[in-house]
Amino acid sequence: MEITVATAQQLRLTEDEFELIQKKLGRMPNFTELCAFSGMWSEHCSYKNSIKWLKTLPRDGNRMLVKAGEENAGLMDIGDGLGVVFKIESHNHPSAIEPFQGAATGVGGIQRDIFTMGARPIASLNSLRFGNIQDPKTKRLLSGVVKGIGHYGNCFGVPTVAGEVYFDGCYHTNPLVNAMSVGIVESGKTVSATALGTGNPVFYVGSATGKDGIGGASFASADITEDSAEELPAVQVGDPFQEKKLLEACLEVIETGAVVGMQDMGAAGIICSTAEMSAKGEVGMHIDLEKVPTRQKNMKAWELLLSESQERMLMVVEKGREQEVIDVFAKWDLSCSEIGYVTNDQLLKFYMHGNLEAEIPAYELVLGGGAPQYTRAYREPKYMAQIKEWNINQVNDVSSEAIRGIAEQLIQLPNIASKRWIYQQYDSMVGAANTQTNDPSDAAVVWVKGTNKALAMTVDCNSRYVYADPQKGGMIAVAEAARNLVCSGAEPLGVTNCLNFGNPYDPEVYYQFSKAVTGMGEACRKFNTPVTGGNVSFYNQNPDGPVYPTPTIGMVGLLENTSQKLSMYFKKPGDIIVLIGKSVDDIGCSEYVHNILGHKHSAAPYFDIHEELKVQKFVSVANQQQLLSSAHDVSEGGLIVTLLEKTFFKGLGMQVAQHADLRKDAYWLGEAQGRIVATCSPENFEKLRQGAEAAGVPIAQLGEVTLGDISVDGEFWGIVSDWKKLYDEAIENLMGA
Repeated sequence: MEITVATAQQLRLTEDEFELIQKKLGRMPNFTELCAFSGMWSEHCSYKNSIKWLKTLPRDGNRMLVKAGEENAGLMDIGDGLGVVFKIESHNHPSAIEPFQGAATGVGGIQRDIFTMGARPIASLNSLRFGNIQDPKTKRLLSGVVKGIGHYGNCFGVPTVAGEVYFDGCYHTNPLVNAMSVGIVESGKTVSATALGTGNPVFYVGSATGKDGIGGASFASADITEDSAEELPAVQVGDPFQEKKLLEACLEVIETGAVVGMQDMGAAGIICSTAEMSAKGEVGMHIDLEKVPTRQKNMKAWELLLSESQERMLMVVEKGREQEVIDVFAKWDLSCSEIGYVTNDQLLKFYMHGNLEAEIPAYELVLGGGAPQYTRAYREPKYMAQIKEWNINQVNDVSSEAIRGIAEQLIQLPNIASKRWIYQQYDSMVGAANTQTNDPSDAAVVWVKGTNKALAMTVDCNSRYVYADPQKGGMIAVAEAARNLVCSGAEPLGVTNCLNFGNPYDPEVYYQFSKAVTGMGEACRKFNTPVTGGNVSFYNQNPDGPVYPTPTIGMVGLLENTSQKLSMYFKKPGDIIVLIGKSVDDIGCSEYVHNILGHKHSAAPYFDIHEELKVQKFVSVANQQQLLSSAHDVSEGGLIVTLLEKTFFKGLGMQVAQHADLRKDAYWLGEAQGRIVATCSPENFEKLRQGAEAAGVPIAQLGEVTLGDISVDGEFWGIVSDWKKLYDEAIENLMGA
């Protein structure tokens, strides 16, 4: 077969990249080698258009046990000889084509990133974005994705403890499906994704290889079109029961001490795992591809290298200890095949029945090695001019009487309403002695077995804020994640991110990306939450344009003692309701302005990172002093939605009134950042007020908790149960459940 630039372009390589490959090899690549470069130099694997900006993010911290990007997931110290491992990744393109399997295999893949490091997954989270919920296509995608997540997580045995779901027309063609996993590992029992030791055998373990997902990494590096379903040979098919066996076998084989290194075969399959492990260890590998277990006959070398079949691992084993490894996998009835050995020439040599099919320097394939790195041109998007022209005076203020009707609309908006229809399909208790999560708090709180500690975890991003102001929006995503952890009683530790953007070759998209990453970095430094790793997903774009820039933040925090936990809801009648943080005349980018009034280009909400940090530190101290009964941050829907949400769990009501001389809409409906609604007992209120004053943090008494009625500004709003019914049933009604 003659290899030309047209061949490379069909494999989504550019003409310049084709020339670079020839230069690195010193010759013309054959088709198998070109396929290997196509997979490894895809955006999904190489981060070629993002790595220069990612390097600006803070990657060091006191609790960091491995540097960002060094391993499959981030690892941070939580004391008592334990580490927390966590990561978030996207499976957007496969989910757009085949929502059930796309979402299911996304969940499976992120779990493997955790246990390939020797950690046991204890919790899953997800961040989802869809189009208009009333559109039949959105209903199909939502239903399929939720079923896929629930099926895989429930069968695999890891609880799904938290998540977020947003709906906006920009996600109609290109939904976002981001999956996060959190695990626990004992010190000294981590495994690196590194190949070492000339002559050490290379093992393939887990499921057999098929033709599913071939080219998935490069497919994920292209825009979605109406023809995308035909362009992808097959979305990967997951088997959660097989992965459960693989988890137990991998954790057991680590205990033997025979494993030198291990890596999940994820994006780009065998070529990726062999290349990354070899490059990291500065070694090479000799691989006999005919020894790879297959589900289909006569698979070609390039198909074996690029297949993204699920539930597979590559493992380097200490020579002479092969039988120990084989015995463990035989016990779990899993395939365990020796397919090659480590060499000292830093070359990947792939053979098929003795014929050399490909010979490539491992370093030239990988991120940070020979893969190209680009800085794209960027310019401020044209729509920003409309945002800069917008101001609050374009909207008439409302009366006190009108607030009630608006609040009824707000709590039934899909972005705010209860996600009960979704989370009831997930098992939040399976596989864990999890006594904490189902007591509602702003972040999921999961007990660390065998200790008094707990981990808090959340996923956050309001992409409308990022669209309006990418840098400020990126900062807010980090700040809100930290705020949710603080409102749950935790100290924020670190961040993993999933950066979902449009086509990086579009200068306006690249502007959004560069500014959002800059904002994230500023906030992570401020909150001392280093970035432990993550994922970039470009090309979330269709012929109508890109999705909103969506830099999803996954954040994990630590409660040194479970007694520190704060929950979000009202606890008892007579408790004082307080607003902590600054009230301002601002309604920009709020659900009220965007989805009720229909202003699509308003300014991002008020945000001051210094004030934000002071508020969070004060709430943490007040919680440690046991002054607070509950805490819930002000976010989508503004203050009134935050207050209503605090009534729902126990059915306790409230009597509240406006305390500041502001517009009614700004006070009750605005989404200015850095605010938390807390409650305290009457006897603790003065201590709380004095503490806030000393800390330089605004605090105001809004009212008190009541038995079950709701009163706002002296007007009777009815009983909690009626409001809760509207909130709980909104999405179910829209889905026709």
